[in-house]
Amino acid sequence: MSKKLRTKDLVKLGWPKRAAGLAINVLATRFKRESDEWRHATLGNLLAHPDNFVSDQNWGGVATALGGRAPEEAGSYITPEILKSPGDFSIFESKAGIAPKAVQQLYDAMRLPVAAAGALMPDAHHGYGLPIGGVLATVGSVIPYGVGVDIGCRMCLSVFDLPGELADNDQSRLASILQRETAFGLQTHDRANDHPVLEDDTFQLLKTAKALKGKAARQLGSSGGGNHFVEFGQVELETNNAFGRPAGSYLALLSHSGSRGMGAKLALHYTDLAMKECRLPKHLKSLAWLDLAKDSGREYWAAMTLAGDYASACHDDIHQRISKALAEKAMVRVENHHNFAWKDRLPDGRDVIVHRKGATPAAKGELGIIPGSMADPGFIVRGLGNPASLNSASHGAGRQLSRSEAKNSITGASLRDLLKERKVHLIGGGIDEAPHAYKDIHEVMAGQQELVEVLGVFRPKVVRMA
Repeated sequence: MSKKLRTKDLVKLGWPKRAAGLAINVLATRFKRESDEWRHATLGNLLAHPDNFVSDQNWGGVATALGGRAPEEAGSYITPEILKSPGDFSIFESKAGIAPKAVQQLYDAMRLPVAAAGALMPDAHHGYGLPIGGVLATVGSVIPYGVGVDIGCRMCLSVFDLPGELADNDQSRLASILQRETAFGLQTHDRANDHPVLEDDTFQLLKTAKALKGKAARQLGSSGGGNHFVEFGQVELETNNAFGRPAGSYLALLSHSGSRGMGAKLALHYTDLAMKECRLPKHLKSLAWLDLAKDSGREYWAAMTLAGDYASACHDDIHQRISKALAEKAMVRVENHHNFAWKDRLPDGRDVIVHRKGATPAAKGELGIIPGSMADPGFIVRGLGNPASLNSASHGAGRQLSRSEAKNSITGASLRDLLKERKVHLIGGGIDEAPHAYKDIHEVMAGQQELVEVLGVFRPKVVRMA
């Protein structure tokens, strides 16, 4: 070149300073021998059409700095107009109350132009994206972060034809079974079992899922951290119960966990994709959605379905291992999931996608289990199909203290005293999961008498957590 090209020369031609600096560096290190004419033509083309260079091994970084997007991304995003006021939504509140932050989160979600209906369950509290205990119906779209990170998280209850008194009188043996047959957090089983879910075609059809199959196989039958648990307890059934079993107290096993590392990776990948395709204001960006008429939306739906099936498979494995250790098959099994999206139809005839973030499906006749805490009862329920709640109910008691608040206000001594009083044997767990951190489950259940009817009671006795 007759004159050495500098960063400030490109800036004068309209280049952003960062992109100009990158371009000069590329020229100096990779194209020293090219002619002045070639350099000027290439730089002019790059500035005018950065999208065409995003995938170029030499110019990709410069093109991205110029605002270029890959061909499949270019022009594919939307910037929706947020409604000035939200649509109406229902709040099912108990005496325990619902924090204003949780209400505000659903208020914000109902301002999305795709929102059709919403509801807050009595266990609702502040979460990420949608509130925990929040239900949102959208038209033609799915919100990955509205489903949540732990896709398909669920409760699973097995009731055995064994006396419930065993949960009080044989706690050492039951605790040993839990320690031997369950794995939490980073733990995996020494001998992983096989399951048909690992042969699901989606693992081959989706690159995102294929890359996670090994992790899924290793973590099969394990549980996460936080509020996830596997516990023995007593189920009390009344006369003429829905299961056709004699009234009485039975030994039962209840588990709560989700899709493990695979579900989390898929959730974050598609949430990031949604944010690229759907540009929302900063305070709403986690509510970005994917259009189900597009490949990205259909791909997420397939990934979400796979993660939900995998979560169910994990519970299958947990209950199979423990049933084998007990040498007893379950006579009753109840399973329900949250952190998922369902296709449904509103009373006005609109087809919608119902997101339940920490909320239990409660269509008319649908069975579920709503736990309390490590020392409070859970309830076997049957849905009443209330359209105002979008056929939903709470998925638990709901937190009244954040994890940090619980750690700062609850003592180890108070937790130990409560567990001793309730005759609960705890393995693992922590102050942040103490019963004191949760709302009163009895008040929560009283707040949803229009949503579910109680069929039985589960009382935890031997509890394992991370």
